[in-house]
Amino acid sequence: MASRFDIGFAKTARASGGVAILLQAAGQPAAGLADVDPGNVVGRAAEVAKFTGKALKSLDVLAPHGAPVDRIRVLGLGEADRLVAHDWLKAGGAAAKIGQAEKVTIYLDAPGVTVSARNAADFALGMQLGAYSFDTYKTKKGDEDEAKPGKPVKVTLVTAAASAAKKANEVSDAVAEGVILARDLVNEPANVLGPVEFAARAKALEKLGVEVDILTEREMKKLGMAALLGVAQGSVRPPRLAVMHWKGGKEKDRSIAFIGKGVVFDTGGISIKPAAGMEDMKGDMGGAAAVIGLMHTLAARKAKANVIGIIGLVENMPDGNAQRPGDIVKSMSGQTIEVINTDAEGRLVLCDALWYCNETFKPQFMVNLATLTGAIMVALGSHHAGLFSNDDTLATRLTAAGLTTNERLWRMPLGREYDKMIDSRFADMKNTGGRYAGSITAAQFLQRFVKDTPWAHLDIAGTAMGSPTDEINQSWASGFGVRLLDELVRANYEG
Repeated sequence: MASRFDIGFAKTARASGGVAILLQAAGQPAAGLADVDPGNVVGRAAEVAKFTGKALKSLDVLAPHGAPVDRIRVLGLGEADRLVAHDWLKAGGAAAKIGQAEKVTIYLDAPGVTVSARNAADFALGMQLGAYSFDTYKTKKGDEDEAKPGKPVKVTLVTAAASAAKKANEVSDAVAEGVILARDLVNEPANVLGPVEFAARAKALEKLGVEVDILTEREMKKLGMAALLGVAQGSVRPPRLAVMHWKGGKEKDRSIAFIGKGVVFDTGGISIKPAAGMEDMKGDMGGAAAVIGLMHTLAARKAKANVIGIIGLVENMPDGNAQRPGDIVKSMSGQTIEVINTDAEGRLVLCDALWYCNETFKPQFMVNLATLTGAIMVALGSHHAGLFSNDDTLATRLTAAGLTTNERLWRMPLGREYDKMIDSRFADMKNTGGRYAGSITAAQFLQRFVKDTPWAHLDIAGTAMGSPTDEINQSWASGFGVRLLDELVRANYEG
């Protein structure tokens, strides 16, 4: 995962060549630093342009004669007393648009603004994420406002907090790598990334010290995972279950667990989807991508926690061997499921993965992520993911982590009335409760496979792919969940 920027920190630096970026808070005067802008051209240009430091607005100035740089940019931060972590991320993302410069010096210490080490690291993280683009299959790459692939652009962030920022940025670099890995996986076409290839990406985490086991179809049959295997039986590509274990905590500490839906392509099976937009179903493994990205981040920053990551990897295809509406399968738990709709397949994958995780590792809690229902998009659009949980403490911590990272969650209800909607005449349950409350009945289905273990289900159908772009994400795949869950672990579960 090569970065487009080589970012360093310095307490002082005299810019030489390339671009100099100055930050300005709203209500503060715009003025160039003496060594960058000896004639205060920036101040005069801001006055003429009526530039006030509004958040994410910028002012570009050709460097005056005698200046040590080629170009000066002033980037607005907004009101200094209202800046939060995500504002620094967005500012870094905005700063990533530096054109064809080979060298950039960014002065973070703006008048009226106190810059912490975390702020500086968040700015650097924003730059890394804002510069991301998935152009693997393009023969003509980049545009005039992007840093070109190849040799990284050298970036120096100048701040009094430089020493502490360097240490904080080690964590930010690990987060950036995890998010970018998740984005890459979701953006990959399904003809390249099948269950076996996806499992190989999980196996690659062994280089970081993660223990990884890959369960094959034969092993899953022995375990009785007929719900997961039923989804896969219509595809010529065999399923896999990847089990990742990061042991960074004390031996006596119980693990925490994250489980991801990994449907590498979803046609809907026999209950086939409409053709329009089906190409987006290569992203139906956004939950699994987030779990791999999270495990990469935790291992790369050597998180002091014991963490399990499990992803169920299948392809849902309408082959002559595919399961049919009306089929009844027996899950690993022993509970039977009537398959009403083969396009409600993600919950069939997750139910066996959840049960396996709970029985094998007995974790403190389980959080699963899945691009599970279109119904959650009807309810919440693309600005919040749905949160369902049987545990108020876990739900509160997840919500707080979402507010910190701006990967926001909205808690949805669970209840006996909804649970009755998935009772079946012929089996213990059916895999869909019908049109109404679709995201809730999907969550009720999953809850039947977690026993009393604290559990949360994140329905990320509207946020993992095709969500609105912003300064830190110009990609179709957002990598949603990696920063959120890393923050959850950092804030609550590390020694």
